[in-house]
Amino acid sequence: MSDPKPRLVCSIGDIHGFHSKLQNLWSNLESSTPCSDFATALIIFLGDYCDRGPETNKVLDFLISLPARYPRQKHVFIAGNHDFAFAAFLGVVPPPLDGSEFREGWREFEDNEEREGWFKGEGYEGMHLQGRRWAGRKTGFNKAKGTEYQGSIYDAGPTFGSYGVPHGSADLVKAVPDDHKKFLANMVWVHEEDDVCVEIEGETKYYKLIAVHAGLEKEKDVKQQLEFLKARDTRIPKIAALSGRKDVWNIPEVMELKNTPTVIVSGHHGKLHIEGLRLIIDEGGGFAKNPVAAILLPSMKIVRDTDVLAN
Repeated sequence: MSDPKPRLVCSIGDIHGFHSKLQNLWSNLESSTPCSDFATALIIFLGDYCDRGPETNKVLDFLISLPARYPRQKHVFIAGNHDFAFAAFLGVVPPPLDGSEFREGWREFEDNEEREGWFKGEGYEGMHLQGRRWAGRKTGFNKAKGTEYQGSIYDAGPTFGSYGVPHGSADLVKAVPDDHKKFLANMVWVHEEDDVCVEIEGETKYYKLIAVHAGLEKEKDVKQQLEFLKARDTRIPKIAALSGRKDVWNIPEVMELKNTPTVIVSGHHGKLHIEGLRLIIDEGGGFAKNPVAAILLPSMKIVRDTDVLAN
């Protein structure tokens, strides 16, 4: 008796408000995989659905529609740092597990308040730090990205605009529909899968898979990190697994992952980087000129919204 065919796993990188790119990518994913495989695929969205691009509202409509349109698929919506900050501004992130107030998390970064232009409008007193940074005001040139700031350090201006309100307006809370708020409130911070099939260097093996927006911290206990992320504990003002850079780039070199070889797939970093079992799928980086990409497992095939596929 032959082994069952491995399930198709599709991990989709940062979308950043580009609805047409998302539509084109989805169409290309359907065209590049057998119908039966795509119909039952595990689809993991790696986060950052909002900001920079012009149509965050339509992106969320598209994502929310998928379970009804593709009922045999499994859909996982990971929170990106931009999405978490959007949710924090709307007041739909869970409260800290220890009963503390969000404002207690401001202190660690209060020296940055004026430079980053934190939000000080209606409702800011009870807001998570990232919500204040997201809706704040920042102008000028962002040297790190080589672009002008779009409203705030998160480039949240286009997201406000997609809901028909000016950047930094507290009216956004009323303008965002309830189903969008529910989607943002229900995003997970990490997702684990056992026995995901992967083809590497001509060999096909089954691995554990961890999907997280930015990555796992290299020198911290993996079990504790996963427990924290699953609990979605918002007492931390800046969550490395959602917003880290060099500290979450590599797979942690700890015994837990050496004993159980694990694929770690992320977006966030503005790059397409595949090194062994470390997969970083963010070719777009929120730039209009760049493609939005996805990776298919087990084949490790990259699919882009810009691909021109034969009928």
